[in-house]
Amino acid sequence: MATIQATNINAGGRLDRLPICGFHWRILALIGAGMFLDAFDIYLAGGVLGAVLKEGWSTLQLNATFVSATFIGMTLGAWFSGILGDRFGRRFTYQVNLAIFGLASIAAALAPNMVVLIACRFVIGIGLGAEIVVGYATLTEFVPASSRGRWIGLLAVITNFSLFVSSMVGLWVIPNLGWRYMFALVGILAMIVWVLRKNMPESPRWLAAQGRSAEAEKILQNIEAEAARKGLLPPVQITVHVEQPAGTIWKLLEPPYLGRTLLGCLLHIVVGFSLYGFIGWLPTFLIKGGHSVVSSLGYATLMSLGGPVGSLIGLVLADIVGRKASIIGSSLAAAAFGVAYPFMPDGAPVVLVGFCLVSAIYVMLATGFAMHVPELFPTRYRLRGTAICATAGRIATALVQFAVVAIFAWQGLLGVLGTLAGILVFQALIFLVFGFETKGRALEDVANTGDVQATRRSERPIVHAGT
Repeated sequence: MATIQATNINAGGRLDRLPICGFHWRILALIGAGMFLDAFDIYLAGGVLGAVLKEGWSTLQLNATFVSATFIGMTLGAWFSGILGDRFGRRFTYQVNLAIFGLASIAAALAPNMVVLIACRFVIGIGLGAEIVVGYATLTEFVPASSRGRWIGLLAVITNFSLFVSSMVGLWVIPNLGWRYMFALVGILAMIVWVLRKNMPESPRWLAAQGRSAEAEKILQNIEAEAARKGLLPPVQITVHVEQPAGTIWKLLEPPYLGRTLLGCLLHIVVGFSLYGFIGWLPTFLIKGGHSVVSSLGYATLMSLGGPVGSLIGLVLADIVGRKASIIGSSLAAAAFGVAYPFMPDGAPVVLVGFCLVSAIYVMLATGFAMHVPELFPTRYRLRGTAICATAGRIATALVQFAVVAIFAWQGLLGVLGTLAGILVFQALIFLVFGFETKGRALEDVANTGDVQATRRSERPIVHAGT
């Protein structure tokens, strides 16, 4: 019979009742800086691939291989970061993946040919895939339940603002300095963030789940002492969680977790197709449609403003209407704009509809991919659960790149966006029937699927060091 593990430190209850203080802003900055550069590195691919195609340095097939190599690397990175993150901690895994994609980006800037660049991109992808899995899940474990949606939404805004920044930087750098400088820039900045992030604390929730109570207590007391400077802290609701020890990653493919894992996988697959089956290929589609490199990058840049705008909308909606309604609504809106986009004339109409399409996709990303998926799993499985979902998304996205090329050659942009619209409508229907709400609920409460017994005691003030 499995040994029962009791977690009495109540890390979740103590963190959830804290007011927002300087600690939360620092942890957001440390995580957000890495996530921003991670997304910047992903999004620079669209402009770079358009440029190398125009120069004759690459072909559509090699471009597809470049994108697929990225997602094969991201698949491996996502999978192993989940295993390592639940085994060795969030902080350790976060630093390793940042170093991988930072150093590999510098190497990509020096690539002598497209084959070497594709190989470098594969290594970059390992770090990129890991960063996305660890980042959102780590912040989820630090911020209070009552405002978790807003904080994860804010991280999504920071992360997805990189779409616009990458497009703006690429609009000037690629025509004037060349595409190599895009890789060099992100690589150098990533190593700077790596140094700054060495003092980032470990998640007390994870430490407590590992039985490392003394370390968790020390971090909790430091956070509580800082929060207490704003006034008397609220009482802690004492909850003793009695849990089965963590099993293998395959437990997440069995009841009671299987349904949650499938919902998370669907979100990652649809977000992946939306981002990298349309947005990532947009400059290339525009160039093939007769636009110059500069005009295609200009159009893509204006549409990319939908990234931060959509994330901001998701930030507002998440703690008001909830995750489920936001995912369903944004999926249907993106499908509608996707159907309309190919029929828009050049100029302001196509940019406006494209902007709305990108915004809807990023509402879905912020409320589903960023917020909802890490909430689906208990602490002892959180990174592995997120990793399974991310891995499914990466595999699907890597395979779909060649399908995008074939669909574009067969039916043009109308065919690509018609396929995207169908997938989005399917996702909306699935969440309408099987989705559930996590807004404002403690992570420990959301994670209770029947294998965790929680004993609640009456609320009373608890005095910890610094409170």
